[in-house]
Amino acid sequence: MAPALSERVELARFCASKDWSKAIRILDSLISRSPAIQDICNRAFCYSKLELNKHVIKDCDKALQLDPTLLQAYILKGSAFSALGRRTDAILVWEQGYEYALHQATDLKQLLELEELLKMAKQGRDASCETNGLSMPQSTSESSANGNSSADMNQDRLIAQAELSGIASNKSEICLKTPVSKFVFPHEGKEEARKYKKFCVARVHNKNSISVDFRLSRGIQAVNDGNYAQAISIFDKILKEDTAYPEALIGRGTAYAFKKELDSAIADFTKAIQFNPSATEAWKRRGQARAALGEFVEAIEDLSKALEFEPDSADILHERGIVNFKFKDFNAAVRDLSSCVNIEKDNKSAYSYLGLALSSVGEYNKAEEAHQKSLQLDRNFLEAWAHLAQFYQDLRKPMKAHECLNEVLQIDGRFVRAYHLRGLLFHAMGEHRKAIKDLTTGLSIDSTNIECLYLRASCYHAVGQYKEAVKDYDAALDLELDSMDKFVLQCLAFYQKEIALYTASKFNGDFCWFDIDGDIDAVFKEYWCKRLHPKNVCEKVFRQPPLRESLRKGKLKAALIQAADSTGKKIQYDCPGFLPNRRQHRMAGFAAIDIAQKVSKAWRSMHVEWKSSNKNNSKSGKRARRRERINIPSQNRGGAGCSTSSALETSSLAIDERSSSRTMSWQDVYSLAVRWRQISEPCDPVVWVNKLSKEFNSGFGSHTPMILGQAKVGRYFPNFEWTFDIAKTVMKERSYVYSIKDKIIHLGKDGKLEEVMRAKSCSDLYRIVGEDFWLSTWCNSAAFEGKQLEGTRITLVKMGERGYDFSIRTPCTPARWEDFDAEMAMAWETLCNAYCGENYGSTDFDILENIRDAILRMTYFWYNFMPLSRGSAAVGFIVMLGLFLAANMEFTGSIPEGLQVDWEAILNLDPNSFVDSVKSWLYPSLKVTTSWKDYPDVSSTFASTGSVIAALSFSDD
Repeated sequence: MAPALSERVELARFCASKDWSKAIRILDSLISRSPAIQDICNRAFCYSKLELNKHVIKDCDKALQLDPTLLQAYILKGSAFSALGRRTDAILVWEQGYEYALHQATDLKQLLELEELLKMAKQGRDASCETNGLSMPQSTSESSANGNSSADMNQDRLIAQAELSGIASNKSEICLKTPVSKFVFPHEGKEEARKYKKFCVARVHNKNSISVDFRLSRGIQAVNDGNYAQAISIFDKILKEDTAYPEALIGRGTAYAFKKELDSAIADFTKAIQFNPSATEAWKRRGQARAALGEFVEAIEDLSKALEFEPDSADILHERGIVNFKFKDFNAAVRDLSSCVNIEKDNKSAYSYLGLALSSVGEYNKAEEAHQKSLQLDRNFLEAWAHLAQFYQDLRKPMKAHECLNEVLQIDGRFVRAYHLRGLLFHAMGEHRKAIKDLTTGLSIDSTNIECLYLRASCYHAVGQYKEAVKDYDAALDLELDSMDKFVLQCLAFYQKEIALYTASKFNGDFCWFDIDGDIDAVFKEYWCKRLHPKNVCEKVFRQPPLRESLRKGKLKAALIQAADSTGKKIQYDCPGFLPNRRQHRMAGFAAIDIAQKVSKAWRSMHVEWKSSNKNNSKSGKRARRRERINIPSQNRGGAGCSTSSALETSSLAIDERSSSRTMSWQDVYSLAVRWRQISEPCDPVVWVNKLSKEFNSGFGSHTPMILGQAKVGRYFPNFEWTFDIAKTVMKERSYVYSIKDKIIHLGKDGKLEEVMRAKSCSDLYRIVGEDFWLSTWCNSAAFEGKQLEGTRITLVKMGERGYDFSIRTPCTPARWEDFDAEMAMAWETLCNAYCGENYGSTDFDILENIRDAILRMTYFWYNFMPLSRGSAAVGFIVMLGLFLAANMEFTGSIPEGLQVDWEAILNLDPNSFVDSVKSWLYPSLKVTTSWKDYPDVSSTFASTGSVIAALSFSDD
């Protein structure tokens, strides 16, 4: 007997005995070899007998793609929709089939059956048919008279005929209603997960098959009802009788997964795969469980295997797309999710995640369209609104983000994530008290939400409510957590609590004695700064119970030191740009005026000295004083309040009327802005890097990526082309780069330099060099003719197989610090000499040209120096404004759209090029004025630290 004929005999026998699962397996085999429409319809019929309505719909769709006039497929598909409670969809399918039937020769029995189904559905009666496990309505046609519907006749055909074929697909036995597997990803709320977790069975196993099917159905129903322990008990009994029962293993594994017992779930799915390697559902579910554990590589492998058996599965493409997104393989995520929505055009979740993935690769217009499409499909889809709000916030469109979050809370006033996101938005806008209100509401719904707790503590901290801040920080530290991301917040809470307590101790004292750089232990500051990239440290702590326990005992400092020393890794620091808001604008204004007032006093004293020396001193005396001023002690090796600082340096904390060139160094000027920045945003670790001892000596520096993996970093990617061209210019000029181990890699042979100049992408450059590398730009010195200072380092590092880290990194080694300290001292000296002589007090714009240029040159070297852990961009611009004001010039314009002043400096190799670039838009916006001299003295008006905080927070009251 031929194999195909033998299989069809077996198929008829299984259908006669109503062993539908085995019939399906025979049909799977036949379809995989030779697709035929009738086979696909027959398999849909078998699925319908087991109430696998989702699979019924899929097979009917495949059949209708091959033959849009097939009435049997319309009947089965509509009945499946009806069984799922989707009555409107059922009616639409039946009407479509009925229209086809009226315009061509067709089976009258099926036509009459469709007519009856439509009639009953439109009357609101139960239109479920026997294909859904319920009684099929009998038509008044001949089929009714004979007691047979067309669905029953399909069974007769299965028994009597052998004309069966279809398309390759091994259907899995346990499935979730689309969208599926919400247990996997923690971004979904419990109610959302419960909404989508219905699933069902497709197998009859042994001689007691009806009994087994019944128990399997009971177990699955228990999972659908959320009774996971009961479901596991039922599956246990089935598996006790037959340990090699894949469907029961998949069922129990699903129950374990919903209980978050993911290791047990993975074990069951693995066993199911061992017993049935073609069980698509087992591969898919194991992939989902592995993704929930953060095992993204293994998860993608499992989901890819599932797609081999079911290549057109929208569900699996959707799941793999989300996992790829979480794995930061954004290009793969875009491909998977795009394929998913092409197959399943109403998958709102896939559109929402497609928007996130497109945004990550810089396709902002397409991303917005995808987010909007998701909401067109369901205006009440909370996750889509939240994703769109985050998208707008990332694009610096706060009003649109605010509108989205308002929509969310109108839909569901108890959606905690929306309160957290709106709190984040208010925090970013400097509206801390509004943020506190939203976060408090969120915590009234979920008191253990660490995101809300930490953010509310930060807001209390910013407005000076330290008692409340410390209480929230402590509450965050006491929580038991289940994820690394949340544990990172606990690390942040520890540091911020200590900073809050320090600030509270200074609250009633003079603001000039608020000195984080001098008062706070260097090791603490190093780890506080590292909290920007905490996972290298915190992951070690998280995996060691004794260290984690020390967190709750208030000993995180020692724990993190121990963990960091054991890893032995140097952690780079981020230096995000300045995000202006109302509070930060106010801070910048106060700081600029404060700087102008103090610098003006110093310049007044210097002018008196100049006049005196002009009258009484000889030319040689002038040179002697000039040398003396150049050698003024600076804070390059210590600082106010540090054990290594001198008494003269300490005086910078209390600059008064006696300020002169002898007591006010360039670092004193910038320290004023640093202090304002520190008090304004207390959760940003803004410190001088030369006060970080060990990390400073080992080359601490900022790290600013333009491309990270496959993601285009929104704020910095606009500088990519310019930076890329500078990198190629330096490579051609120097003919070498450095390896990550600081070994020289020569590029002068084999035409490599020519290839470099033709390179268009990171992958091109990496291919030419052959390994991770860095190169250094230079800054032409203005103080020492012919000298070049080390600028920024442009770094290209391969990140696995998924992309590159293309970034600028600023080294801050002692040798480099010494070079830039001398350059800054000379730039400050040049500025002081230019203004404090004959030009002192001038209000003639043309006469002040040299002063303007001197201020910009000093700003240029500051930006290339980058001497702060973060905040250098903001501090540099604030000082520039303050110096212009001290010289009677007020900046009345705004920075051009898309331009970042610090990048203009970093990517220009010569200070004069920077001056020429910036003056074109800056100088026309400078207005000569002395009105600033009428302002009250900032130091006197806001003498205490508490008064400064109150002033910064006033708009929130």
